Amino acid sequence: MSTRVNTEEIESTRSERLLAVLLAAFLLVGTVWFYVKVPAWVDDAMPSVDDSAVVRAEDRQQETADARWDAETARDEALVQLDLEREEYKVALQEGEGVQAARAEYEQAQGEHERADAALTTATEQASTAEKAAVEAREDYDRENRSGLKAWLVAGIRLAFVAAWTVGAYQLMARLRRRDSRYLTLAFAGAAVGAVMALVFAIDYVTDYIDPLDLGPFVLSALGVAATVVAFRVLQRYLAARLPGRRVRKGECPFCGFPHQDAGMPGAHCAGCGREVVGECSTCGAPRRVGSPHCVSCGAA
Repeated sequence: MSTRVNTEEIESTRSERLLAVLLAAFLLVGTVWFYVKVPAWVDDAMPSVDDSAVVRAEDRQQETADARWDAETARDEALVQLDLEREEYKVALQEGEGVQAARAEYEQAQGEHERADAALTTATEQASTAEKAAVEAREDYDRENRSGLKAWLVAGIRLAFVAAWTVGAYQLMARLRRRDSRYLTLAFAGAAVGAVMALVFAIDYVTDYIDPLDLGPFVLSALGVAATVVAFRVLQRYLAARLPGRRVRKGECPFCGFPHQDAGMPGAHCAGCGREVVGECSTCGAPRRVGSPHCVSCGAA
């Protein structure tokens, strides 16, 4: 005797849902690990060229950037000191005391500010030159290292992995649903992980080429509306395909849902919508309830 249980008649228990969540968490750990390790595997398969020139250029860029920051800080401090000495010089002129000393300190502060400003200009030019040199070194390294090919290979492997996982998870869901398996809840965990990884892949690569904030609120709104409508349409088609079978199991008309418990005679009609709810089996020709998964006479699907 079969022990198969109808998953729609017996809802998933809290323990089953908890285990499904735990399974999704463990699956997500493994899939994220694979996703992150792909670049390292590609690097091992395609050895990189020497990047010492890039390292030196980037170190020089960092040094000049730090020097520029220090020069800017010194210029700001000199400006503050100059403002203080200017005020003290004004006070000395008003009171008529210590004018010469205040003037000397003011001129000294002014000279310090000019030197700090010149140092900042020099540091800024050096930082700009070092930045350009670092960019050129990185571009040269990328060309020699075939980084473009590597990037495409990494993206291809990741895309194939995410697509295979997602498609496989949904195929498993469909198979378990047809069999009314109690393991369907666990299949949901695999599908959820596939959806998360697809979102990670999209964010990881789309944002490299497109800044969503640059598209403007209107375009983002249009994309969101289109995605929502498509998802709603897919959901409606899925529900429409499953609704007749669910109504038949409840003893209802598969077309309108009107109660129809006694429909064993050929040509029986629904009392609610008047449509025929009994037809002929395409295999044996016996009367068969419209929307039933199997024929009661021959068992054909």
